[in-house]
Amino acid sequence: MTEEVQKHSVHTLVFRSLKRTHDMFVSDHAKAVALDDQSYKMKMAVKMRAEYKPVLHMPVLKEGRERGPLHTSDPYGPLGYPLSDASPDYLVTGTHAYPSAPGVALTADTQMQKMPSEAGVHSMALALPPAQARQEASRTAASVAEIHRHAGAAERSHPPLHALSLMEGGTKSSALVPRKAPTMPKPQWHPPWKLYRVISGHLGWVRSIAVEPGNQWFVTGSADRTIKIWDLASGKLKLSLTGHISTVRGVAVSTRSPYLFSCGEDKQVKCWDLEYNKVIRHYHGHLSAVYDIDLHPTIDVLVTCSRDASARVRHHDAEPQVVTGSHDTTIRLWDLVAGKTRATLTNHKKSVRALVLHPRQYTFASGSPDNIKQWKCPDGNFIQNLSGHNAIINTLAVNSDGVLVSGADNGTIHMWDWRTGYNFQRIHAAVQPGSLDSESGIFACVFDQSESRLITAEADKTIKVYKEDDTATEESHPVNWKPEILKRKRF
Repeated sequence: MTEEVQKHSVHTLVFRSLKRTHDMFVSDHAKAVALDDQSYKMKMAVKMRAEYKPVLHMPVLKEGRERGPLHTSDPYGPLGYPLSDASPDYLVTGTHAYPSAPGVALTADTQMQKMPSEAGVHSMALALPPAQARQEASRTAASVAEIHRHAGAAERSHPPLHALSLMEGGTKSSALVPRKAPTMPKPQWHPPWKLYRVISGHLGWVRSIAVEPGNQWFVTGSADRTIKIWDLASGKLKLSLTGHISTVRGVAVSTRSPYLFSCGEDKQVKCWDLEYNKVIRHYHGHLSAVYDIDLHPTIDVLVTCSRDASARVRHHDAEPQVVTGSHDTTIRLWDLVAGKTRATLTNHKKSVRALVLHPRQYTFASGSPDNIKQWKCPDGNFIQNLSGHNAIINTLAVNSDGVLVSGADNGTIHMWDWRTGYNFQRIHAAVQPGSLDSESGIFACVFDQSESRLITAEADKTIKVYKEDDTATEESHPVNWKPEILKRKRF
């Protein structure tokens, strides 16, 4: 019996000890939970101040303030809002941010106001700092020039294009003012051009044309391997030159000497003496067909381009002195003294088959199946696109009056106003009798020295001459122009 009582007493003591230990654990756990909850709330209050400080002064619902104040020295509640004895339905704060640490007294400007007037709410709303979402929306992608200009600088919260409008009472707001889109200026009126002469004589495609400086005759090169010289006034054949064994792709007449230069698909470049009508020099070096030829206007330099480089060439006496367009879709501006590329223009997406320099302005144009582009010398700065001639453009010509002509593979000719890019006329002349419709193609075009006649070389084996319609007036042929919004591309 005594042993049983002793065992019972031992078990009782053990259970009492366990119960005491359990009660201590529960008490300590409750204290730890309370401390953790208080620590968590303090951490949340710090996080709210750090991350959401710009919006702490927004109106607060009453329900959010029903929780009792924390027994800490933190002047901010569990949600990070300043504590107050008052409990209105809504609380509106001042226009300045609250102190970032406890113990800093609030100023008169930051005291809470109960139910302010409508004018007060409006003035405070205007003074609020811009929201982060608004700042992100107002940011725009910087241009390449801006990136280089401000390399390493911090991003601005308000870009230069962010405009401010004035509200009633002279108060500024951050509303964007829509800018008026640029419109095409009214183009200059040009009289229409009409066909007045067709010259036959070649037995193959006419591929190239050049007018002599005296404006008395012009020369053509053809796929029939001949070079023919024609009287400009009458259109009669004056002379035929033979010597090439393949298509003659380019001709050029010297302004400094009585020489004619020609090139062809036979890889040959020839110099003809027009006093004796015979070849006096051959230029060797090309390994494939030679596509074009040109002469420097002021020095004795001849430039050719070939299929081994596939480029077209144009010259002038200012920088850049040589401009080439290629089947690799690029345009290169060359430094003739250094013998290297000055700039490479990659805006075209298709083969560049035509180039032309403006006779008076420091600009030039390039032609490609995607569109016609205008450029500014000497660095090749892009000016504008001339879209609408949806064909393979083989040739371009421009006169001093600002009439740009583009000739295409489908036999169409478009007339443009150089300054505005307005297409004021479209021509599609019929092929000569006996030719197929598929032989309607323009391979070359050029204005004569007086710029009153336009000469074209075509696939129907003819040479066509156009001139301005003298009877046309602005009333009979008005400019069909509307101030359309410009759609100028950067490429």
